[in-house]
Amino acid sequence: MNSEHTEIRSAAMFDLLTSTPVAVEVEFSYSTRDPYAIQVLFNPYGDQSVQWILARDLLADGLLAEAGEGDVRIWPVMDELDVVVLEFTTPAGQARFGADPEDLVDFLNETYELVEPGQESRWFDFDQEMAMLSGDAKQ
Repeated sequence: MNSEHTEIRSAAMFDLLTSTPVAVEVEFSYSTRDPYAIQVLFNPYGDQSVQWILARDLLADGLLAEAGEGDVRIWPVMDELDVVVLEFTTPAGQARFGADPEDLVDFLNETYELVEPGQESRWFDFDQEMAMLSGDAKQ
């Protein structure tokens, strides 16, 4: 397991897809501490920011075809819009966002420079995580 951890962040604008789209500032972050996940913070500088965590593989898959089940779904719309739709569902409701595929690809490529696909386990200590979950972690 590698011990020198790195985190990257990138800002983008998404459109909240309503009858009149609303621009929303979004911040992506990726850390080698959790190499399987990408954090997406909506409205990062506002009073009511919302954070979602999604699998890095899910984002990559959603750039090419419909991906995801349940709370997070992602799919490309390759027509005159060239957009990727990210849909988030909670018991309280649903939100759909349109994102520029280039922003998503650029961020994913940055994550791949840190941790190549298939190499995530070199950064993630499953035994330590399981010990923390069971309360057996050594301080």
